[in-house]
Amino acid sequence: MLDMRILVVEDDDRVARGLVTALRSASFEVQRVATAERALAAPPADVVLLDLGLPDADGIDLLRRLRDRPQTAIIAVTARAEERDRVRGLRAGADDYVVKPFGVAELLARIDAVLRRTRSARAEVVEEESPIRVGPLTVDPSARSATVDGAPVRLTRKEFDLLFLLASRSPTVVARDRILDQVWGAAWETSSRTLDTHVGSLRAKVGGAVRIRTVRGVGYVLDEG
Repeated sequence: MLDMRILVVEDDDRVARGLVTALRSASFEVQRVATAERALAAPPADVVLLDLGLPDADGIDLLRRLRDRPQTAIIAVTARAEERDRVRGLRAGADDYVVKPFGVAELLARIDAVLRRTRSARAEVVEEESPIRVGPLTVDPSARSATVDGAPVRLTRKEFDLLFLLASRSPTVVARDRILDQVWGAAWETSSRTLDTHVGSLRAKVGGAVRIRTVRGVGYVLDEG
């Protein structure tokens, strides 16, 4: 995994040293920064381990800014354990959420899971490069972008992955389990409510251009509005 780069954004020196040591022992290339400013200036990474309690910026705001890098997976690493904090982090674009304290084995498993999902998403883009159109909605997998009547729709990584899946299968109903497996992968055992949250966010962003309908007991389907 020497070609896999991880950026550790952590202001606690003791915690950072432990993370860096564990990750380098697992053969990752690792860079550590302690502030949001340095995180934004750091070279591109495959995975960012982001502490949400930084001294110079709100971690959620930084998460949203880092989310603009579509090739980077983000795992929020934080002491904020309440459900509303997890939902807030996931809605801001985190690919996964790890609560302190955690074991090294768990963290490595989650990193492996998000890397597998990233590779899978890139492979799907290669297979289906042509834009998908559903009514006024256009989803471009090669650019990882979406527009409604030509106007760009700002999406997080997970929102794009979800919208792409629904658009590529439209007008077929996509089962919840399939969505969770394909978009969230190995981390989906606690993400069922997160799926509903992401669907709600997508509905707000695409407006009435298309409909994301709930098929009770089955899943979701994307239709023309």
